[in-house]
Amino acid sequence: MVTPPKLTARDFDPDVLDLFDQYVHGAIDRRGFLTRASRIAGAAGAAGILAALTPQFASAQQIAPDDARLQASYREFDSPEGNGRGRGYLVRPDGATGPLPLVLVVHENRGLNPHIEDVARRVALEGYIAFAPDALFPKGGYPGEEDAARALFATLDQDKARADFVAAAAFLRTVDGGNGRLGVVGFCYGGGMANWLATRLPDLKAAVPFYGPAAPLEDVPKITAELLVVLASNDVRVNAGWPDYEAALKAAGKTYTLFQPADTEHGFNNDTTPRYDEAAARDAWARMLALFARTLHAPA
Repeated sequence: MVTPPKLTARDFDPDVLDLFDQYVHGAIDRRGFLTRASRIAGAAGAAGILAALTPQFASAQQIAPDDARLQASYREFDSPEGNGRGRGYLVRPDGATGPLPLVLVVHENRGLNPHIEDVARRVALEGYIAFAPDALFPKGGYPGEEDAARALFATLDQDKARADFVAAAAFLRTVDGGNGRLGVVGFCYGGGMANWLATRLPDLKAAVPFYGPAAPLEDVPKITAELLVVLASNDVRVNAGWPDYEAALKAAGKTYTLFQPADTEHGFNNDTTPRYDEAAARDAWARMLALFARTLHAPA
């Protein structure tokens, strides 16, 4: 049997991709997406498009949860300024010797779903202790379905959620086997959180926000981490904030690099949907690892 080629963003009308972006970020609901997409592709076509764009976690998984090369567990931590208690997915290489650098992995606006757990395992296999907190833990955790996760996410107290991520970073610094040098990578909502954490964690060494909202401009002078800012080229919503953010970074003398691969969509690193761009994601991942290697390993 011949396996059909995987769909890519180029197989979809750009207007449909824009509608999907609005849908996954809460600007329209499922019915709104189907109604508007049906004007482009018809009712049956709209339903098929939504099914095609929905994440396929199992088929995209790169590293099994029980991979023998890793030690993985769920760990709770105190968050007195946030929701009281937090929970995340802690992964480290099995049998590692010597202190390892630390990486906080921050999810999109659906909580700690299977894709982000897989990303944490990918980071850990590169020689890091990775910790992926779940902002939905106070609501019972990731519910197992993306629409339900988005609905729960909209009910979060974001001030408390941000405090939970600060507490998660503090917890990660205390785990056995860490070298105390911390980096963060986040995607979409998590990209915005990575930017924000860079203004709140004075000992953060590196931050890699993937297509996330900018940090508050008035707080940019507080950043001490080196930034690798990853943006998609076709992402009007997020990219609108970049010129002012870049100007603030320059004015404050901060160290940053912009990586914005051509012909990419918001979410291009997420290999569970057709918006994934393999070449761009591979390049962004390599640049992230290079930054982490340079900033998170203890000086010789």
